[in-house]
Amino acid sequence: MAHVANNAPAVGASLASLVRAKAEELAARYAKWRLYRRTLRELSALDNRDLADLGLSRASLRSVAWHAVYDN
Repeated sequence: MAHVANNAPAVGASLASLVRAKAEELAARYAKWRLYRRTLRELSALDNRDLADLGLSRASLRSVAWHAVYDN
């Protein structure tokens, strides 16, 4: 009679770890989105002269905020 070893984790354990990993991923994505919104809000609060001093225009604020947060 042959003996077969089953080293696979229980289905419930792997499902729980999958759900936990997905929840952590969503939390990280939400945190980055909040940082993007905060960065955009702070840049938008600057007046046109301050933006010009930084070499920015109002039209570029979304792009600048996105690159500041997501291009790391």
